[in-house]
Amino acid sequence: MTLAGQPPMSVPWAEMVDDATRLRRELHRRPELRFEEEATAARVRGILTELGIDHRPCAGTGTVATLAGDAPGRHVALRADLDAMPIEELTGAAWSSEHPGLMHACGHDGHTTTLLLAAQWLAAHTDALPGPVTLLFQPGEEGGHGAKAMIDDHALEGVEAVFGWHNWPAIPFGHAACPDGAVMSANGTFRVELTGAGGHASQPEATRDPVLAAAAVVVALQQVVSRRLAPHRAAVVAVTWIDAQGADTVTPETAALGGSIRVPDTAARDEVFDLITAIAADTAAAHGVHATTTTTRRYDATVNHPGPAAELRAALTGELGPDAGAVALPLPVLASEDFSYYLAEVPGAFALIGAGDGAGHDEPCHSPRYDFNDRLLPIAARTLLRVAGAPLPPR
Repeated sequence: MTLAGQPPMSVPWAEMVDDATRLRRELHRRPELRFEEEATAARVRGILTELGIDHRPCAGTGTVATLAGDAPGRHVALRADLDAMPIEELTGAAWSSEHPGLMHACGHDGHTTTLLLAAQWLAAHTDALPGPVTLLFQPGEEGGHGAKAMIDDHALEGVEAVFGWHNWPAIPFGHAACPDGAVMSANGTFRVELTGAGGHASQPEATRDPVLAAAAVVVALQQVVSRRLAPHRAAVVAVTWIDAQGADTVTPETAALGGSIRVPDTAARDEVFDLITAIAADTAAAHGVHATTTTTRRYDATVNHPGPAAELRAALTGELGPDAGAVALPLPVLASEDFSYYLAEVPGAFALIGAGDGAGHDEPCHSPRYDFNDRLLPIAARTLLRVAGAPLPPR
């Protein structure tokens, strides 16, 4: 990222930001799936080496870097995620993905670049840091539990507070959300396997139709949220696929369906899973079919600690102004994040920083038309520098 032949301190902040924008678009062109971020990891490590920042591999394609390791103050960790998604890009941007079927549809290219931009400034001001700063470049956030892998590989060793963020197109640019308590929800997945009796389509009385039972189960599961949970409790139960291998004149023996749930607190997940299991079993039985439900816990709720959350809100207000937190967004949002693993280990906070500007950055995360808002790079980097206690670059 640094200009050729120039040490980090000699590069003006505005040039660092321009360079970061080019890097972000470079990373966007070459997305990599969870735990396959080999080229991304090599690029990150090459930049850290160029900046003279000590670092080591962590959790395979992850990297842990530390500055001012002997400084006496609080040890702060800052995190970015690396991985992309199996989505065919439809943005039409000049920096569109060059890897068919893969794209940075969640902005992790921007998160990685933001932390590298902050790293470049930190490298030039290490002597002014009040305490150690650890940079966490994490693989496998998209369903891979990469944060847990980083923790298992001692990424949080000595860390006293951890901070992270996510770009959020549903929040207007210039605003952010960082509550005390839950900011993102817990999630999980379910699979229902239905076993009946197959046969000829002309003889329904001789069969026990798992396709009909599957359709009934899909409809019945809608009552989990609408009729089995209190109206003020936010939750999502989404059936996202059905598989029944029959033919035009053949009723199959089996069918299956599955999907995901989102709940605002980790404890509610088991309650929703129990409801799904019971409703699937009873509905299938009414159709003469047997149901077997398998549930899988994924990420716990991302729950901010009040003290660090107040620090992160103050940093965001310092960047965005006193009205930064005026966001009409119900919290926690019903998306999930494996940053929850870090917050279960050490105090910390996670923020959602608005990307929506009406200029092509309102597409939701995971959309094939999504693209990261590069205007966030200096804002988010300066926010991270604030919670690290670093001197601030000019605006």
